[in-house]
Amino acid sequence: MTAMEQENSSTAVSRVVAKPTYDWKNGALARLVRTKLRDVELRPTRQRVSLASLLFVAGDRHVTVDQLFAEAKALRMPLSRATVYNTLHQFVAAGLVREIALYGSKVWYDTKTGSHCHFFDEDDAVLFDMPVDLTPQLNIQPPKGKKIVGVDIIVRLADDTDETSPQ
Repeated sequence: MTAMEQENSSTAVSRVVAKPTYDWKNGALARLVRTKLRDVELRPTRQRVSLASLLFVAGDRHVTVDQLFAEAKALRMPLSRATVYNTLHQFVAAGLVREIALYGSKVWYDTKTGSHCHFFDEDDAVLFDMPVDLTPQLNIQPPKGKKIVGVDIIVRLADDTDETSPQ
């Protein structure tokens, strides 16, 4: 090692990597979320702003209470599982998210609130949007005196273990 290299290595500055944190008061996302909450007449508490930011930061999402709670904990948000559950129910009542119950076992919360179609992968317990909405292709006639306000389709998937089936 040359004298120059020794000098540079001895004066090297050690880097400290910060743990991820979330600025629920002053961040740009938090400001947008507070406006969104006020628009639906929800008071923008720290918990609501924090959870709404997690929900809406990455586009359309499908999450369970446990998934959202784990994300909040990873960011060191001081929230209980009960707070996550109650806040999601408030968001459903305000129309910010939609609740999707799948066969009584799990409830998913969808940030895309309009009618649309889903796939549910039973092997991986994952709910996701179909790339193409099938509802325009359906010819559904409502009973007399009723109108259709939405069509929701969930197609259940499982791994194809039959190697002879056509792809």
